[in-house]
Amino acid sequence: MRSQDPASVPREVEGEPDLVSVDTTWGELQPLQCAPGVVTLGELELLDSLSVGAVLVDTRVPGSRAGITIPGAVNIPHDRILESKDQLDPSRMSVFFCNGPQCPQSPAAVRALLEAGYPASALAYYRGGMHDWVTLAMPTERTA
Repeated sequence: MRSQDPASVPREVEGEPDLVSVDTTWGELQPLQCAPGVVTLGELELLDSLSVGAVLVDTRVPGSRAGITIPGAVNIPHDRILESKDQLDPSRMSVFFCNGPQCPQSPAAVRALLEAGYPASALAYYRGGMHDWVTLAMPTERTA
């Protein structure tokens, strides 16, 4: 598996406002279910979950975010999830996403939380991540 770099996320094509490009040569396709008991969501289920109070967690490390995220997402990098788990509320669903179906960052964060005793019922996985979100022309917001 090639290491992830900022070129791996969908990027706007200069001069083409409705086009994005994606480097498909990185990563390894992730399973649809990242861990037992953790539900996997598509875009419509993600929007429904957010409308009833779920928290959206962008688990990408700063170097792989390419300056965009899904609106309303909080960034907790996957490699800092255990030290940041107090930012999560087990009484609310936390939906994790990263760069897309071939990105291991969210599955790694979910598995680390489960191993630390966090309840699977409070976790969800948006496998499509930024790849599918941008490909479907869903709204994004700039990150700092």
